[in-house]
This record gives sequence, C-alpha cells and structure tokens, in this order.
Amino acid sequence: MALNYIWIGLFVIAFGIGLIKLIFFGDTEIFKLMIDGIFSSSISSVMDIALPLSGTMAFWLGIMKVGEKAGAINFLSRIVGPFFNRLFPEVPKNHPAGGHMMMNFSANLLGLDNAATPFGLKAMGSLQELNTDKETASNAQIMFLVLHASGLTILPISIIAQRVILKSQDPTDIFIPCIIATYVATLVGLLVVAVKQKINLLNVVVISWLAGLTSLVILLVCYFKFYLTKEEISEVSKVASNLILFSIPVLFILGALRKRANVFDAFVEGAKGGFETSVKIIPYLVALLAAISAFRISGALIYLTNGFKWFFSHFNMDTRFTEVLPIAFMRPLSGSGARAMMLDNMKNFGVDSFIGHLSSVLYGSADTIFYMVALYFGAVGIKKTRYVIPASLIADAVGMTSAILLSYLFFG
Repeated sequence: MALNYIWIGLFVIAFGIGLIKLIFFGDTEIFKLMIDGIFSSSISSVMDIALPLSGTMAFWLGIMKVGEKAGAINFLSRIVGPFFNRLFPEVPKNHPAGGHMMMNFSANLLGLDNAATPFGLKAMGSLQELNTDKETASNAQIMFLVLHASGLTILPISIIAQRVILKSQDPTDIFIPCIIATYVATLVGLLVVAVKQKINLLNVVVISWLAGLTSLVILLVCYFKFYLTKEEISEVSKVASNLILFSIPVLFILGALRKRANVFDAFVEGAKGGFETSVKIIPYLVALLAAISAFRISGALIYLTNGFKWFFSHFNMDTRFTEVLPIAFMRPLSGSGARAMMLDNMKNFGVDSFIGHLSSVLYGSADTIFYMVALYFGAVGIKKTRYVIPASLIADAVGMTSAILLSYLFFG
C-alpha cells in the first residue's frame, strides 16, 4: 500500500511542478522532457535491467540449485540457525531460507552486486513459501529486506574503482567511513524492525553474534588500515572479492559431485527460473522507474535541496554538506541517478576534495530502497508492503547522517 501512495505521489508532484513551470515561468519543454524521460526509463527498465538480469539470475539460481544438491545451503542454515532463529522466528529451524539469506548477506558484504541480487531473490522466494498471506509481506520478509536495503558492505569495490579512474591520490581512503556508516545503518534497521515485531534482542545468542560481527568489522578495518599500503588495499579488495565469488560455484560443484548428484541437470533445473523471475518483475520496474524519472526531471529534487540549504543557512554551522544532499535524496530512488551525481561532484569539486569524499561515502552508505522493494516483492507477488519502506528509510537516514558526520571527521 505504501508503494502505491509513493508511486502516485511522485507522478502528482512531478505534474504539479510541471504546471507551475509552464504557467509561471513559460517552460514549454518541461512536459516533453518528462514524457521523454518516462519512455526512456520504461525502455531502460527492460533492456538495461530486467533482460541483463535474466542471464545473471539464470546462472546464479542454477548454482544455488547445485549448492542445494551438495548440501551447502542446509550447512549454512545450520551455522546461522541460532542467530537467524531469533531474528526470523517465523522461519523453521534449519530451513533453506536461512542459507539463501546468508548467501545474500555475504555477497552484499563483499560488494558483489551481481551475485547479491539473485541470492536475494532466491531468499525472498524461500520466505514466500512460508508466507501464509501471499499478497502481504511477512515479518521475516520485512526483516530480510530492511537488513538487505541497509547495504552493509566491507569492500566498497565499485566506489574505489571510480576513484581510481578519476585519478584520486588515495582512492581507498573512503574505505573505513563507508564500513562504519553502513554498519550503523544496518544496526538501526535491525533495531527498528525488532522493536516493531517485538523481537527480544537481549539474549546471549543475538548479543554474541552482534559482538562477533562488530569485532570482525573492527579487525578488518585495523588490518586494512595498519597492515596494508594504499595500493595493496585496492588490490586485495579486488582479488579477494573475485576469488570468493568464483570459489562459490566451484565448491558447490565439488560438493554435488561428492554427493553423486547430476550437476549439470541440477544447474539447468535451477536456471530455468531465472528468465521467469526477470519477466515477472518487469511491470513493477517499469511503473516505479517511470515515476522516479518524471519526479527527477521535474526538478523536485533541486527544490528540495534548495529548501534544506536555506534552512541550514540560518544556523552558525558548516553547510558544505548541502552540496551533496541531492545524492542523499536520489539514492533511495535510483542507484544510477545517485551514481551520476556522485561522479559529477567528484569531477566538478575534485575527487579528493571534501565534497568528492563526502559524495563517495554518502553514495556507499545506503541502497536503492524503492527499487529493491519493487524488485524483491514484485518477484514473489507481494502487494502489501506494510512498514518495510518507513523502516528502511529510517535506517537510510541514519546511515546518511553518519556518512556526513564521518566525512567531517575524516576529511573535514
């Protein structure tokens, strides 16, 4: 229901701003630009997202099926079972959904977007099998999506790569702020959903797991900060992530051979669902991306940013951060749009300037919430999203605020 109101609101706001520009400022091109944008985004949602995703989906869903035959998914479910049983009480113990979610979270941690999406869709499908109301998001699906949307990443490879391309003197110096900001956003998202669902987090298992994850993040930060040179950080990040990604299918295949399973048949069986899932999400992507395009082209984000600049200008404070607020507003709506804004800021202000650094950290501290809701819930036919969007936006806002404060601390 929330997505329905947001979709309508984006179109209504865009139309209202377009009328104001036409009547009061004589902008005769505004509606043409918005219509062109709608057509362009509609084509892009199919040609640049859904169809390319079908190939990726087919491969990784096939590998997931091989992993199931090898027993790897059940093995992962048993490992994370004690922790996930507290966070996802609706999911039976040792259910494959736990392994699927673990694969998704692991891919996210390593910045492996191309693998994280298929794993996430598989996890959402597994949770949908347990959902008694097929059109309404379950508590487990909400918890999973909020944690996924918080974007916890320990290797922000794509951002570092862009900084290398733009010839940054230290392309990896955003590494620690990005980790901390996304970690804070994830914790907040977890707390918000736990309070709403009345999940008791004050038990030995949950506290031990959270303490362990926190310690792991701290150790990784210390390792990258004190034991590697700037050049080595970039190289280790790329090698480690790609090595781990390639190891997954190899280990699954070897495990399936050990179980004497027909590996190729298992892969084909799983891969068949890739194209079907990609086709199923097309209407959701077209609807949402068309509305976002009209909203962006209308200039609504510019007016919103100017309003915040005007507000903060009345306080005795450093307002440089207002230059990157368009990224904060665009990030939940469109990853490509926010990415373009990040690159534009780095080119105009300098990749190693305060604005360049803040743009990088801000982009890496959140994810495309509305796109993800449309993608994941659309794939399983969920129509009533309940409170997943407000909870995700709260985590996103905290992550963005942390990114700004950390950028002042590290680069200000």
